[in-house]
Amino acid sequence: MTPLPPTLSYCVVNTNGRELLLACLEAIDRTHPAGVERELLVLDNASTDGSAAAVRARGGDAVLIERRRRTGKAENDSSLMEAANGEFCLLLNEDSELRPGAVAALLAALEADLSAAAATPQLLDSDGRPSPCAWRFPGVGTAFAGALFLHRWLTVQSKGGATRRVDWAQSSALLVRRAAAKRVGYMDPEFFVYYDECDFARRLADAGWHELFVPAAQAIHHDQLATDLAAGLPRIVEFHRNRDRYMRKHHGRAAALAVRGLTAWAYGVRAVVAGLRRQPTAPIFRAHARQALFPGRGQSIRDRAEAANRNRPA
Repeated sequence: MTPLPPTLSYCVVNTNGRELLLACLEAIDRTHPAGVERELLVLDNASTDGSAAAVRARGGDAVLIERRRRTGKAENDSSLMEAANGEFCLLLNEDSELRPGAVAALLAALEADLSAAAATPQLLDSDGRPSPCAWRFPGVGTAFAGALFLHRWLTVQSKGGATRRVDWAQSSALLVRRAAAKRVGYMDPEFFVYYDECDFARRLADAGWHELFVPAAQAIHHDQLATDLAAGLPRIVEFHRNRDRYMRKHHGRAAALAVRGLTAWAYGVRAVVAGLRRQPTAPIFRAHARQALFPGRGQSIRDRAEAANRNRPA
């Protein structure tokens, strides 16, 4: 008898996060709802910390996909969704840990709303505090709200205690209806990391789908962002470069230029205030302001990965 395809495919991407990855996989095993057929796909993104060996040593049902050259989050998530057999794909970063009941709540939300293409849990930081994880689509209006420092009230949509429609959600832990993802061509690999899930949600919305915020589901997302400017600058470059790519792709050059200016203003004001208060975040805000205004400058995460790939053995 041919086995039935799984209902759920866990799709985990890891880049040099060995211990976090093992915690992520343990949480999957601990929280997986009974009676739901599953498969577990782990894509190791050319790690150098023994992550792939740790997955093999762990055993279990994980199917390991090993990249020899480092690729972007969008490309990796797309590869996993294309390889998956499940009706639903739960995209997870290695630094995400599901809480009990999260998977069941996300599945129930998508099964109850057949026009929903994706659902996000409430993400929590490492201390268990809720953090924003769903927003309105970027545009001149949301950038203007940010320039007036009203972003938290006018743009963030991950609020309240009831399931609600949202424009786009973070992909650190995102349940995706695979048929909808396939229909729009999965994620755009031009977005190496940052704004990949936003572009994905925009294309889903253009095709008639929407996304959901499901607060009954929770997942911890450990923050790995560097607070040291020298270490974190490539992430800042990548973030603003892809924000600008999204704006030019979906709104045109004029809107992209407007968003550059409004975003630079917002970060510039923060930099001045932090500088007057002698806070250590002042140089980080200044870097954000410069990069928002000139997104093409500097070395991004993609640039570093491509440079490293050129030095890897064939």
